[in-house]
Amino acid sequence: MAVLKEGENCWRISHADRAAFLIDCAAYFESVADAIEQAQTSVCISAWDIDSRIQLMRRSDTDADPQSLGPFLNAKTKRTRGLQVYVLAWDFPMLYVREREWLPIFNLGWKTHQHIHFHLDDEHPIGASQHQKLVVIDNRLAFCGGMDLSNSRWDTPQHEVEDPRRKDPNDKPYNPVHDLQMAVSGEAAAALGELFSERWAMATGTPIDFQDSQSAEPWPKDLRPDLKDVKIAIARTLPAYKGRQEVREVQKLYSDGIAAAEKFIYIENQYFTSTTIAKVLANSLSEAKGPEIVLVLPRESSGWLEQSTMDALRARILKNLFAADRHDRLRLFYPALSDGKTAAYVHSKTMIADDQLAIIGSANLSNRSMGLDSECCLAIEAEGKDRVAEPIAALRNRLLAEHLNVSADAVSSTLSDKKSLIQTIESLSAASGRRMEKLEYAYSLPVDAASLVPDHELLDPETPIEFDRMVDCFVSDDNGQATIRPVIKITSVLLILFALAAAWRWSPLSEWMSAENLAAWSRAIHNHPLAFLIVLGAYVVGGLVMVPITLLVGVTAMVFAPGWGTIYALSGCLLNALTTYLIGSRLGKQTVRKLGGRRLNRLSRQMAQRGVLSVAIIRNIPAAPFTIVNMIAGASHLKLKDYMIGTAIGMLPGILAITIFADRLLNTFQNPGWVNVLLAVVLALVLIAGSWWMKKRLAGSRSKR
Repeated sequence: MAVLKEGENCWRISHADRAAFLIDCAAYFESVADAIEQAQTSVCISAWDIDSRIQLMRRSDTDADPQSLGPFLNAKTKRTRGLQVYVLAWDFPMLYVREREWLPIFNLGWKTHQHIHFHLDDEHPIGASQHQKLVVIDNRLAFCGGMDLSNSRWDTPQHEVEDPRRKDPNDKPYNPVHDLQMAVSGEAAAALGELFSERWAMATGTPIDFQDSQSAEPWPKDLRPDLKDVKIAIARTLPAYKGRQEVREVQKLYSDGIAAAEKFIYIENQYFTSTTIAKVLANSLSEAKGPEIVLVLPRESSGWLEQSTMDALRARILKNLFAADRHDRLRLFYPALSDGKTAAYVHSKTMIADDQLAIIGSANLSNRSMGLDSECCLAIEAEGKDRVAEPIAALRNRLLAEHLNVSADAVSSTLSDKKSLIQTIESLSAASGRRMEKLEYAYSLPVDAASLVPDHELLDPETPIEFDRMVDCFVSDDNGQATIRPVIKITSVLLILFALAAAWRWSPLSEWMSAENLAAWSRAIHNHPLAFLIVLGAYVVGGLVMVPITLLVGVTAMVFAPGWGTIYALSGCLLNALTTYLIGSRLGKQTVRKLGGRRLNRLSRQMAQRGVLSVAIIRNIPAAPFTIVNMIAGASHLKLKDYMIGTAIGMLPGILAITIFADRLLNTFQNPGWVNVLLAVVLALVLIAGSWWMKKRLAGSRSKR
């Protein structure tokens, strides 16, 4: 019975003239370089990460001209008339900045030929990523798998403990890494080109007009096909987004493949935290007769953060899986190297079921790869045909041979003799040298400690997270009604004010905020010859770390007299606004939009449409942090002059009110009579009512448009 079913567990089943399995990045990088050299019309690259500095050809550490990716693409485009290069990379958050090329747009966007089109893809739910790893050449050859054209990926099947060629662009060595990619030609490549084109159009708003190539198929010269004239299934994961229904073909494909297996299931994957896949495997293990299951995973994840989160989730999943293994058919391994302490990092994402089904792609066995991230996998099914089954079995044997440091023939003959995948691995795995070492399911984290980690919904979610709800309290809905009523806000502020007054009057804080101490702080700053520059510097630094602007203004008002306090605060606010406006203009609309979110991005449209007036109004509503509004303004192409004038007009009344209010509040703290308290409360009410009125006015003007 066939596993692959178009429309159920795969998007499309297409014909490939040729197909090949590329094990480890050295083979992949060389094949990609060869194919790009032959390109005539188009090169399409879709990536989770890309680095223009990586060297594709590393046959020795003394190559005469080890050209890096960026210059290589640029030179190829210059000498090939009509060639168009499209590079689509995930618009990653700052969490990954240390692992990646800083601002790749400078090297792949601004410094290259005009026919190289680079775009950071942020068209996905917040918390998701673009994880498809594709290269499509002339719409006639395509690569798909777990490898990106990025740093710290290159390695050979030998996985030497020390290899002088295995260095990142900063010339720092990294540990051995194992991965897998697939090359296909013909109709299957064109289908992957269509998939890339759809993703490009969604990310940029501009479709790609591919030109037909009349040249020969750009198949790499040194790449021997493993299969010819074969059907290739393409499976996707796509999250629900902007009216698009979610797609979980990859999850269904893995589940169906596991359920159909009879003898052996061989899996290599970077992660194993998917609750759905774990349940399907557990069901298979619980049956009296079923396939042996071998999982090859990293000994531990890379970096302390993943070790503390993903490894903890993995330990929990594997503990339950071993509990279901009543018939001793489950084994976990990691590739151990010859020095006895180093392990090759498993980055591949593949499954081989019996000799009948092979899956290779970008999807990890994690919840997010099953439902949240954008993924793409290729699958081949033998359907009882020996000419397809034999290459699938040969791929599994090659992978095992690499990890066991033996020949593929040795694996094949041992498996034929023992009829057991587990016994084959255990008999061929030497006591020392390169081998497959058993992986304890709690290798890097005790299971007891794993129980302290939050559920997978927080660390490894399956569905998009609605982060926009976090700002619902501060931004009006489309109908102009705020989600928290102004009366509640006013009451809350008054309660805080009275609590502060009571604290200063009847607690030791009154001694700390004494007239003598305030005077001393004021003199220390006020009498300093660089007082003005110190204040301006504090506002700029505060803006960069997102200190609330009202706090900065309030502190200024409490240190300086109302007159000087107003001048200093307004100057600081304007310099803060200018600095973060310029940052927003440099980061660009796509990046800043992610920071702002759906509701906050309305501010961009409002400011751009109405200029000075809208900026002045927005400055008086608590729509978003001051810094975020500045960056959105910078990215919205609002004129700097209009923005600064609007900011000054909008901020001045509030600054005046705060400086006067701060003066009255300090007087209340020092002399808490009922008259001073009443004056402070009246000023607070005026401030809140003014803010509420401005917000209502903005909502009203928006509803009339």
